[in-house]
Amino acid sequence: MYGCTPVFALSLRGTIAAVCGSLLAPVALAADPGHEGHVHDAPELSPTVITAVAPSSPLTVVTNPKDPRQPVPASDGADYLKTIPGFSAIRAGGTNGDPVLRGMFGSRLNILTNGGLMLGACPSRMDAPTSYISPETYDRLTVIKGPQSVIWGPGGSAGTILFEREPEKFGTLGSRVNASLLAGSNGRFDKVLDTAAGTDQAYARFVGNQSRSDDYHDGDDNTVASRWDKWNGDVALGWTPDQDTLLELTAGKGDGEARYAGRSMDGSQFKRESLGLRFEKSNLGEVLDKVEAQVYYNYADHVMDNYSLRTPSGSGMMGMPMVSNVDRRTMGTRIKATWRWADVQLISGIDAQTNEHRKRGGMGVDAHKGQAWTKDADFHNYGAFGELTWYVSGEDRLISGARLDRASARDFRANSATNGNTRADTLPSGFVRYEHDLAALPATTYIGLGHAQRFPDYWELFSAGGPTGSVNAFDSIKPEKTTQLDFGVQYRDERMEAWASGYVGQIRDYILFDYQGMSSRARNIDARIMGGELGAAYQLTQNWKADATLAYAWGKNSSDGTALPQMPPLESRLGLTYSRDVWSVGALWRLVAAQNRIAENQGNVVGKDYDKSAGFGVFSLNGAYKVSNHLKLSAGVDNLFDKTYAEHLNLAGNAGFGYPATDPQPVNEPGRTFWTKVDFSF
Repeated sequence: MYGCTPVFALSLRGTIAAVCGSLLAPVALAADPGHEGHVHDAPELSPTVITAVAPSSPLTVVTNPKDPRQPVPASDGADYLKTIPGFSAIRAGGTNGDPVLRGMFGSRLNILTNGGLMLGACPSRMDAPTSYISPETYDRLTVIKGPQSVIWGPGGSAGTILFEREPEKFGTLGSRVNASLLAGSNGRFDKVLDTAAGTDQAYARFVGNQSRSDDYHDGDDNTVASRWDKWNGDVALGWTPDQDTLLELTAGKGDGEARYAGRSMDGSQFKRESLGLRFEKSNLGEVLDKVEAQVYYNYADHVMDNYSLRTPSGSGMMGMPMVSNVDRRTMGTRIKATWRWADVQLISGIDAQTNEHRKRGGMGVDAHKGQAWTKDADFHNYGAFGELTWYVSGEDRLISGARLDRASARDFRANSATNGNTRADTLPSGFVRYEHDLAALPATTYIGLGHAQRFPDYWELFSAGGPTGSVNAFDSIKPEKTTQLDFGVQYRDERMEAWASGYVGQIRDYILFDYQGMSSRARNIDARIMGGELGAAYQLTQNWKADATLAYAWGKNSSDGTALPQMPPLESRLGLTYSRDVWSVGALWRLVAAQNRIAENQGNVVGKDYDKSAGFGVFSLNGAYKVSNHLKLSAGVDNLFDKTYAEHLNLAGNAGFGYPATDPQPVNEPGRTFWTKVDFSF
């Protein structure tokens, strides 16, 4: 697999499995080899740890988030996405970062879990959608870069991210258990259990995890406020009367707490509730091939305060105990059908989504308890889409899609000049992409043009003021309109795999935040963006493999003639692996350039450019040993030389509720970190 560096990643998946194994041992393992999906013949564990992930097809990355990776296995969705070239994250401490793709973030990234939208509630994105995602509890992660898909909902001008769990497939009565334990520096301790049992007619699955860590130390041995403790539990019940039919009910809950070095308040509660129902029917006929339908419900109940995980200073604006409790209730549905003709495939359908936001809180410990909720906003979106693939020949494919959305929002804020007002827009989006397999080389080239119109999200309409002279952001901020050209090439032969992807885009009415003192204002500007990612992996000998990736993003505020803020610097990863039989060792060298192109006091929602940043290099070692097809031991040391460094995308100082810190200081990343992990599967 490209970009995999076998890491000495000690993945402890065994202890919990032993407990569950005693409960499930009477159930015989069995699998139908004719079924697709999970293979239940004791999955074989690979002795590798991912250092970077390559595209599986043009503009699309598909990977297994259960695979261990370096640095230390991720505690949230944003942390895992950083292993994919082009991704970075706005950092605030140990966990719950906000993902950034090619310098774009927020609702420019369409993030779905099991096909449903999970939206955070904090006005400054303390609980970004990826905060509620534990990557190792999902089976598949798919990333589609750029506005090159229309079937997964509105927006997504920068890309679409899908965390998915696959339906279980059993032949006769059978079961499986996957479990892991991870321990590391700074009190890191993770537990994961994924178990299922069923027949060819029905199945039940439980996935649960707990992750915790203490405050970490940077390279200078300074303590950085960053501890967290979180858990998730999800159940799936499926009915499969035949190989072509699936009806699945899912339910889940979670909670946690997290201390932040980059904010003046911490997250003392991250409650999540999820429900979902999906139906799939395949092989319906010669033309209508498949029908899929789903409904989902996701609820986030988030508490921020400055006294649960820290002691208030007693002076200044945030010196006394205070608390804010916000929640977000999201419901949605999607119906789509797949049609096939001789050389054409069409996926068409409709979707709808609604969400409401409420808040309460005040001065004093637990001031929110017993208070009535106050609704401040609700949103609705109704969309229709179609995505067509034309197999022009054995070497040529033309993929195109179109989407039309009707989006609206209503302002319920009692003290707002737009109280009771509703705003709505009809927003078209679409793309066309041509792919060609070269005859002379084992390579595929592609070029695609996409256009996406994005309705402003809650954070842009309600968490900041509007442009100077306007009533407010709700009244004045226009939808964003992104037009982007994507192009690239993928090459693969027996010893080498290489790829390159580039993009050039124009964004009309880009939503930019200006920070002035203790306030922020949103306004529309025009922007230009460009950049790309490239990578290669080469099998030097039977045992040695080298890989490298490079990612660059550039943006310009065309309206003001300045740099576009929150652009990640040039980043490269170099990996070297030695593999032999059932063990492997590897090294990873991450190099990040200085970022001197900034727009001081500008940003987006909560991230902002504070200052220029220095470059750095971090060297890490890893290794793995596969004891058997059921047991794998791995371990790693990240930041081997104890480098003191900070990421450019950073919530500096102690900013809170979207306000900048009075004396911003970048939050340093962890110093030398050891971790061990055991994976067990049967």
